[in-house]
Amino acid sequence: MIKLRGFNKIHTLASFMTDNQQAVLQIDPATNPELASRIVSILEAQKDKPGSLMVILNEIQAKIGFVSEPIQQFIADHLRIPVSKVHGVITFYSFFTTQPRGKHTIKFCMGTACYVGGAPQLIDKAKQLIGIEMGKTTEDGNITMEECRCVGACSQAPVVVVDETIHGRVKPSKMATIVRTLERQDSEG
Repeated sequence: MIKLRGFNKIHTLASFMTDNQQAVLQIDPATNPELASRIVSILEAQKDKPGSLMVILNEIQAKIGFVSEPIQQFIADHLRIPVSKVHGVITFYSFFTTQPRGKHTIKFCMGTACYVGGAPQLIDKAKQLIGIEMGKTTEDGNITMEECRCVGACSQAPVVVVDETIHGRVKPSKMATIVRTLERQDSEG
């Protein structure tokens, strides 16, 4: 607890923070003992395996959903390696993310065939429909939009990957259907 000048009550730091600042505290193992415990159990189980850093990062991504900068620092400290080594792996491999993703992820293939086939127009339409920029998540945590490199479905260009489902030969007019389907799934589920 901290006491601020001009206030008669003692306030917690959290009472002066925005929701986003509070969310950042929750994803920092230094301030979240439950998160730290989950990460330590992964680190202890995997640290002696060959290629352990990649194994550890994969498992943390799978169980927590992302590997934030505070989590990267926690891993580096625990493994006694430079944080730059952890960060280098995270930023090299596109399947790692440093931010929490939404319940659903819409990925736009930006490989050559998809780009030439109209991926930029699909992105513009999706931004218009969903109201967020690329790399961002809706405020309700439902949808994250991301760009990705070639998904290997070039004959189906342009391609959009929704969660794990590949949609090929997508036109901007089909984006509304894709978004409505995700919204309908959530209202039914």
